[in-house]
Amino acid sequence: MKQTEGRVITVGVTGASGAVMAQAMLRLLDADARVGKVHLVVTEAGQRLLATELGIVAQEPKRLPALITGTQAAKFEYVRNKDIGAAIASGSYPVDAMVVIPCSTGTLAAIACGTSDDLLARAADVCLKENRRLVLCIRETPLNRIHIENMLRAQAAGAVIMPVIPSFYHEPKTIEDLVAQYVYRVLAQMGLPQEDQYRWTGKKSGE
Repeated sequence: MKQTEGRVITVGVTGASGAVMAQAMLRLLDADARVGKVHLVVTEAGQRLLATELGIVAQEPKRLPALITGTQAAKFEYVRNKDIGAAIASGSYPVDAMVVIPCSTGTLAAIACGTSDDLLARAADVCLKENRRLVLCIRETPLNRIHIENMLRAQAAGAVIMPVIPSFYHEPKTIEDLVAQYVYRVLAQMGLPQEDQYRWTGKKSGE
């Protein structure tokens, strides 16, 4: 089998609100020359999310990457969430990083408990057992004790817990600004820092 040139990334999309975050992530991965392959897994609730928040409905699910990014999405492979035999379900298949964006607390629970009932949860479990980078972009508020304990459990297993919380110190002017800066920070956690990411350099007292 020919080895993919460039980073191999898995992206999971669940039904938690925040489809614009997933869209921004996929567009940036599509444009990043360092990335050679992107496996996209969308849960059933995630497909409803894309339809509700972005108006994206694919009669053929494999066309989702192109519809979401607005490009040919040549480096993307759509994988059915029920396809538990997919390449990303095995630790022998090389993946550099995985992100679940947005990540529902239900998916968080499955990952934290290692249930691996579907491909998304299994792919995340593989990242943890193989000591690969896994970023969970939790989108829920307020949080109950179960949510918090599951975040602690996932973090202890090696996941990066990155709630969808925007920053404001870069003085955003639009929602797109808020989304972009958050996604830039997620990509940095995945080993793909972006030149456009705002970086705080300090401010003198009294300014």
